[in-house]
Amino acid sequence: MPVFEFEQALGQLEKRRGGYFFLKIDADIIEHFEKKRHTRLICVIDDTVQYSCGLNHLGDGNYFIIVATKYLKKLKKETGDVVRFKIYEDPNPLGVAIPEVLQVLIEQDDLVKKQFEQYSDGKKRSLIYTIYKIKNIDLQVQKVYKFLEENKK
Repeated sequence: MPVFEFEQALGQLEKRRGGYFFLKIDADIIEHFEKKRHTRLICVIDDTVQYSCGLNHLGDGNYFIIVATKYLKKLKKETGDVVRFKIYEDPNPLGVAIPEVLQVLIEQDDLVKKQFEQYSDGKKRSLIYTIYKIKNIDLQVQKVYKFLEENKK
């Protein structure tokens, strides 16, 4: 698994494009990954912050990864500050762990398993993040079934 290391200034997109803080990734780097631009990555900044991320089009043929404001605060950095970072392919294609409730439902209910496996990775992540926001297990189960019903293929 290739690891790429860089040093560059933090950028910020214009407000009309979201105003996100970002790090630029040249298109030729993306060619080294099996899934190209659909690759989930792990980004490590200044050996302090590590997170899973996806690639976004910059608009000039290159790509960028978003750096959340909470990470900038932890790093004590702002737009224009130089950071060292490395990226490598996330071994988990979803980039997030499947909650226990969902894992149990997938193992016990063939319909849940079949429908979940048909979703794109992005749709799976949406469901997973939705479940993580809910603390009550019964409500998590209800949410899984509601999501599956609303997103039938």
